Amino acid sequence: MCKKKIRKKILNLRKNNFNEKYKINFSTLLNILKKNKIKKGIVGGYFPINYEIDDLDILRELELKNFKISLPIIKKKNKIDFYLWSLKDSLKLNEYGIPEPFKNKLVYPDILLVPLVAFDHKRFRLGYGGGYYDRYIKRLEKIKHFVSIGLAFDYQRVGKLKINKYDKKLDIILTNKNIYK
Repeated sequence: MCKKKIRKKILNLRKNNFNEKYKINFSTLLNILKKNKIKKGIVGGYFPINYEIDDLDILRELELKNFKISLPIIKKKNKIDFYLWSLKDSLKLNEYGIPEPFKNKLVYPDILLVPLVAFDHKRFRLGYGGGYYDRYIKRLEKIKHFVSIGLAFDYQRVGKLKINKYDKKLDIILTNKNIYK
């Protein structure tokens, strides 16, 4: 199945099966961070839209554990950059209606929480089709070592995605039921 059809199918599935009770287990994420010897640092999160699995509770818990939190700001040419943000701070809506932080301090995350539409057994992700995260991951790889963790509902897993040279594999995918690494 082509990416466009998979995207449409999973987005529809996500919309029809969305349940706020389905969450990522924070203890599981904490254990992943411990195994990767990450005790502090900057977390790149996202503001959930379109029935994405919610990471705001995770960000809140990490902030309480003295991690610094950042959210992306969409730039020109399908780029994103991450800026420091606290859950106490206000947000502004961008041109797509997605809440973003005010440009504060540009940061490079140590942990990148990545939203996704679908994923496969090799940990490749399918996003909305703009390549924002693939470009960002490629850029960040040249700057520092970090851990990329895709967050999803378990039913977003598909057999195999057709990938191209621009698609980036995630280190881990964490769902409401499983860990894929």
